[in-house]
Amino acid sequence: MLLNRRGFLWAGACASLASGRLLAATPQQAPLSVTTDEIDEDVTIAARFLRSFTLDWAEVRSVWGRYVVEQPLDKVREARSILDAHQIRVSVLDTPFFRELLPPETPQGRAALDKEWRVLDASFECAKILGADRLRTFAFSRNPKENPDAAALARIEGRIFELLREAARRAARHNLLLAVENLEGSYFSTGAQSARLLKNVRDDALGLTWDPTNAITEGENAFPDGFALLDAARIFNVHLRDYRRLPSGEVVWCAVGEGAFDNLSQIRALIKGGYKGRYNLETHFHHPDGKLAASRASLSALMKIVEQA
Repeated sequence: MLLNRRGFLWAGACASLASGRLLAATPQQAPLSVTTDEIDEDVTIAARFLRSFTLDWAEVRSVWGRYVVEQPLDKVREARSILDAHQIRVSVLDTPFFRELLPPETPQGRAALDKEWRVLDASFECAKILGADRLRTFAFSRNPKENPDAAALARIEGRIFELLREAARRAARHNLLLAVENLEGSYFSTGAQSARLLKNVRDDALGLTWDPTNAITEGENAFPDGFALLDAARIFNVHLRDYRRLPSGEVVWCAVGEGAFDNLSQIRALIKGGYKGRYNLETHFHHPDGKLAASRASLSALMKIVEQA
């Protein structure tokens, strides 16, 4: 008797359990990408590197020494042409939108905010050229010299929520998604803070770039505790790397697999939660032989981790 599709899948899962292991994640379940300028600022070198690992995706931030959204459109088109020639698609366009300090509500602050909206408009245009459907953005950096009380912080966050809602509305008109990164030093650095942001900004066009190691630098046990507070359906992008904690408590980046972060369990939890996006290696650590060697070491290790996921 032929099994229906559900029965076939269930039978396969039972067979995997009976053999004492789960089936490894497929490239479709955990597709990898790499931030191109973490490989090299030269797009051709980065594209060749990605193709040598048979990767199909890249996250694009800086090309030829400048944020791609700050490049002339001819250079953006050139980057697209190079990526196309190597059969590399852009998973996420990284932008500096809303990364700066929250502008004050003054004429000078309004001018700074107008500049941010121009950055977003430029990002929309670049995304269209590059074929990206989502933008990595931020939710403003904290001023380390300020320590607002609870009431003042609530007012600050309320203003940020309103600005993010407006940004999401603008993105939706372009059929784009905004993936706000929990950046170290921002108002929403941890899983707990990011969960509060998502609860208050419910627009479908706005979600999260989840970077667990950024949350760790802020003192959170990002996985599993911080991650457990998040709605996987609102995670639009994921950044992965590894870290070590020095005796002083300082966090330093290292090659994937040589540090303390459990990338395997994080990937498994994302798959279980229904995450459908890419898993982007944002290498960060310094290798004596340069960025290319650093990305090669971490990507090789991350690919082996995915095979176990």
